[in-house]
Amino acid sequence: METLKHKIVLVVGGGSGIGLAIGVAFAREGARVVLAARTAASLDAAKKLPDVGTTLLTKPCDAANRAQVADLIAWTVAEAGPIDILVYCAGVNVPKRTFADIIPEDFDRVMAINATGAFNCIHAVLPAMRARKSGLILNVVSVGGVQVHPVAGLPYTASKFAQTAIGTFANLEALPDGVRVTNLYPGETETPLLDKRPVPPPPEQRANMLQPEDVAAMAIAVAMLPPRATVPELIITPRHMTVT
Repeated sequence: METLKHKIVLVVGGGSGIGLAIGVAFAREGARVVLAARTAASLDAAKKLPDVGTTLLTKPCDAANRAQVADLIAWTVAEAGPIDILVYCAGVNVPKRTFADIIPEDFDRVMAINATGAFNCIHAVLPAMRARKSGLILNVVSVGGVQVHPVAGLPYTASKFAQTAIGTFANLEALPDGVRVTNLYPGETETPLLDKRPVPPPPEQRANMLQPEDVAAMAIAVAMLPPRATVPELIITPRHMTVT
């Protein structure tokens, strides 16, 4: 089992939900964690968390903005060191998500953050990882990137299928260079993204969903595998949700 102590971990989309839980989990394992998110307020709140909050480095970044991503990578290397692990967890959805009611600009925005953002970040970190013959990328997708679920909506599902392809292609291309890419597919998870549903689920329904720390535990498990082992895909769902 690998140790994560002193590993440099960049979590994009780390201000809340699954991304924040993954960042906290890595910090508790002794990693040097950088959280990036579009909203500075969420990053400020993360730094106030008990236990590991004060150890976190944070920087605002819009993953859909290629220049901001390049600046984030350069800043992370300067402040923390070469990136050992990238976690891409940035994601958005919109309430109007069917062909009948979607706003085309919303479709573009969801695609830009969920899919193009993943490309931007993976593309930015791969050269240095490949040069060092070492690195892990955890591409947090969704079961919406494996099967079409109407509740997830058109733009989210389309973007997540694209994100799946981006991660899969990166893994196939970079494995010979010692870089592993894992697509993580969480099912329904209790995160702020649920509030964007046309009808947000009630508390009793949310209680039966995955919790962010469940997904974080799987991320840690993958990261602790020795370099000889790769996990191309990993699905984790609540008991009420099946993927066939």
